[in-house]
Amino acid sequence: MNEWWNALEVFDKVIWIITVPVSVVFIIQMVFTFLGMDSNDDLNVDFDGDLDSDVGHVPFQLFTFRNFINFLLGFGWAIISFKSIIENQGILILLGIAVGCLLVAAVMYIFISMNKFAQSGNMDIRNSINRTAQVYLTIPAKKSGTGKVHINIQGTLRELDAITLGESIPSGNYVKVVDVSQNNILLVISA
Repeated sequence: MNEWWNALEVFDKVIWIITVPVSVVFIIQMVFTFLGMDSNDDLNVDFDGDLDSDVGHVPFQLFTFRNFINFLLGFGWAIISFKSIIENQGILILLGIAVGCLLVAAVMYIFISMNKFAQSGNMDIRNSINRTAQVYLTIPAKKSGTGKVHINIQGTLRELDAITLGESIPSGNYVKVVDVSQNNILLVISA
């Protein structure tokens, strides 16, 4: 190993010194990403100024630590891979820059595509209208109190407060949601 390292030119040593640590950081990032331990924000900074922007919130920014690592990964491995084919260091550097930029674009595209599959977790309670629910806690008659119902909204079983204008509806009965109040209480009738 020592003989191999000593036989390398300074240019090659610099590329290897960049590429190996960046590869390790990249692998750690990927493991954390797929285990769900990564962060959506690369840097948190307190700022008391006022910035005007027409762009709005951009979920995938170009200049992040992750993209810096991706660029250096593509840059370094492209140069190492093509070193035996291309002798000119200038062309190798340009090729490395091109591959680094392509890798950044590819990884950003992958993460943007994966983000489309993510659910926000937000529930629109108005989606419960005209749906059937099962009474969990008795719903008192004529809006004299609230009961509880189990209802499937947006693929998730929820327990929500409910009232009725009619007679009391006992636990276990099925009801139909006819409206939602401003306080997110379901107005139900017997089904």
